[in-house]
Parts: sequence; structure tokens; C-alpha cells
Amino acid sequence: MRKTASNAVVLLIDDDDAFRRVMAAELTRRGYTVDAAASGREALEHAARADADVVLLDLRLPDMDGIDVLQRLRDRNASSAAGVVVLTGHGTIDTAIRAIRLGAHDYLEKPCQIERLEMAIQKTYEHVRLVRRQRVLEDGYAPPNVAAGLAGTSPAFLKMLDNVARIARTDATTLVLGETGVGKEVVAKLLHAQSPRADAAFVVVDCAALHEELLQSEIFGHEKGAFTGAMRQKHGLFEVAHGGTIFLDEVGDTSADVQAKLLRVLETSRFRRLGGTEEIGVDVRIVAATNRNLKDAIARGHFREDLFYRLSTFTVEIPPLRERREDIRVLAEHFTNQFNARFSVSKRLSEAALDALMQHSWPGNVRELIHVLEQAIALGDGESVGADDLPAAVRANLESRALAAGPVPTLRDIERAHIFSVLDRVDGNRAQAARLLGMSERRFYRLLRKHRLTSMPLKSHP
Repeated sequence: MRKTASNAVVLLIDDDDAFRRVMAAELTRRGYTVDAAASGREALEHAARADADVVLLDLRLPDMDGIDVLQRLRDRNASSAAGVVVLTGHGTIDTAIRAIRLGAHDYLEKPCQIERLEMAIQKTYEHVRLVRRQRVLEDGYAPPNVAAGLAGTSPAFLKMLDNVARIARTDATTLVLGETGVGKEVVAKLLHAQSPRADAAFVVVDCAALHEELLQSEIFGHEKGAFTGAMRQKHGLFEVAHGGTIFLDEVGDTSADVQAKLLRVLETSRFRRLGGTEEIGVDVRIVAATNRNLKDAIARGHFREDLFYRLSTFTVEIPPLRERREDIRVLAEHFTNQFNARFSVSKRLSEAALDALMQHSWPGNVRELIHVLEQAIALGDGESVGADDLPAAVRANLESRALAAGPVPTLRDIERAHIFSVLDRVDGNRAQAARLLGMSERRFYRLLRKHRLTSMPLKSHP
């Protein structure tokens, strides 16, 4: 449920017992969640246990100065700090102004009417919500940290990293190719992080996830009334990415209309919002990715050849995991450490588990490896992840190899097993078994005696 001002969390800090009780009861009646404290030390303890949205802070407390409490609250959780409304008595206006300069949002003189107090809470909470929302948006488009998704020592992997570093400096449009799950988005983030645009936005567009009209609205934005439901103007992600990088994931799945508009942006750095007439200029680097064979798509008429050449000024091909098996162990240990930190455990991969991982063909590439390790570490018992903790599909090659490495059966063993198999197929009927084996019933009986199977309850007639 979306939190509104009327159900915000309020921390009331005041040493006046009567004022604290009356205000807490009235604010609770009006729908607020109220946590009350009578001293600075108690207030800091309450703040450590739960995040308040608005703090009502009396500047005169018995154990510490209110300004000191304000500073400690700010230092403790600066990234999502609550809005502070200072409560002042006579002769403390100068101190209240000092508190405003330190970051308090408002101040009220005591005694104050509940209506004025609630108005201050609502104004402060709306300010806090806007600040928090802005930080979420900034975090969503902040320069990405790519170190967590890259690991490998194979020649193919190191060559790819070297190519990425060289291409990143050019600021040119780049096409990233590779199978599903190889890490195309991670490579796109690396291209951005190593480019001159690293401090600007990195914006991801999943071209395969949206219907054509929604995709165009997402990429280019729309004007109010451009289509049913367009109640207001919307800025597209090309505008959001201005100065930075836009990553068009699965660009091979786009329609002919979207392809035409992308080509125009690539050629002119300009576009129009849906329903708009004004051309908008943008400065963005385009990185696109696909798991499709675009040359085949061009031959079938599903992808524009001119767009392909515009997108592939530079091309980065990511080899599948099965072609760089020496990276599997490095990646497995890398992601195991990540999941250990996430789940607060300290598990390690056994040699049997690592052997099974090395033998698997990984059709889902690195993404499949991540899912396998997450499941094994989260659900496995003990400090060591064994082969039995891995999915059956991953163990299959290991088990087949174990069977192949077992004792070689003799011809006698094979013949005896085959007789059993044929008899089982005909429900023990000796005559039918003999016919299936292409021999007389007498000769078949000699085989039974040879393998000491004559005591079996067999049917001699069909």
C-alpha cells in the first residue's frame, strides 16, 4: 500500500510528559503511527530500530542538546533521513534557526495547535517523499557497477575485455552479440563505464518485453492525447539518456516501424514523441544487443539492412560458456562468494560439484550457472556444496561418465541380461522368446541351462 501523509511514521521527542501523551494520542487518532521518546538517548535508540518519516524534535531535552540529536540523526541515515520539525519554547528561536540551517525542515513554537502541527507534518512528509523518490530515480540511472558481473581468465574472455576497452573510448554505436544468458547487458554496462560518458545515465530498454505501441512510447515518449490513456506528456528514454548511453536489448525483436524510427535517430540524433510535431535533439551513445542472427533476419526481410550497418559500427561477440570452459570454475567461485555474502553463509564448492559444473554444457550460459549456484547455496545443507546439491540436469554428464568408467561387463553377462530382457517382454513365454531370438525352443532351453535359469517359472507354450 502506498504510504500517504496520514499514515506516515512520526517520532515524537519531548520530555514534557503531558504534551507528549496528548500529542501522541491525537496523532494516532488521526491515522499516524507514533513512536514517542522522552530523551535524546531514547530517541536515538528508537531511530536505530525503525525508520521514521517525520521527527518532531524538542530542542530542550534533559540529557543532551536537541541540536546534537539532530546532527546524530542526520549522520546515522543520511541517504533516507526523515524530515525534522523542531519544537521550540520561549527564548529558543535563535536555536531553531540554527537547526534549520543544519537541515531541519520547519519549526513550531510550543504550545502549538494540533492543526498547525499536522500541517507541518504533512508539508515535511511530502518533501521527504519527493527527496526519496528523486534518490531512487538517480540510483536507477546511476553509472553501473560492472565488477560484480565479470570474471574469467580464458583467452577468449580476456580478448573480449580488451576489445571492449578499445571500443568504449570511441563513443561509437556498438552491437553486442551472443546467446541468451551470456551477459550482453553486463558488457553494455562495461562499454558505458569505460567510456567518456561514464558519469552520465545508463538507460536499459528491453525491446522484447513490450508491445510495439508501448515500446515506442517508452523509447520516444508521447504527447498528451497521443493515444487512448495518454493523459499527460511523457518523456522518452532517449531524453532520459541524454548525455549518457541507451542500451537497446534484443533489438532484433523490434517491428519495422520501430526500426525505421531508430534508424532516423542514429542518422540525425533527432526524433519526435508519439503524437508530437516538434523534433527533439539528443546526445546519446547507442549500444544494442541481440541473440538473433541479424543477417538471417535481413535475408528473410525481418530486419533492415541499413539499420544493421548503423548499429554495428563496432561489434562485440560474447562466446558461450561451453567455448570457454576454463572460466566455469572462476565464475562458480566468484558467484559462490556473492551468494555467501547475500545469504550470510560461508559455503564452498566441493571438487565433485565443480567437476559436475565443468562437465555441463550450459545451454543457458552464465545466467543458468548463476541460478544453479543460487539454488544450491540457498537450499543445500552443510558447509560444502556437493554434486548431489546440484540439479539433475547438471549432474547428468558426471553420472554418465561414472557409469562409463565402471567395470566392463563380460559377454556372458550381456547374454544373460538380454535373455532376461526378452523373457520379461513376453511375460516369460519360452516359445515366444525363442522365436524373437531366432532360434529353436530346444536351443533356447540349452541357453537357459547354461545360465542356470531353468528353475525360473517360464511358459513353454504360447
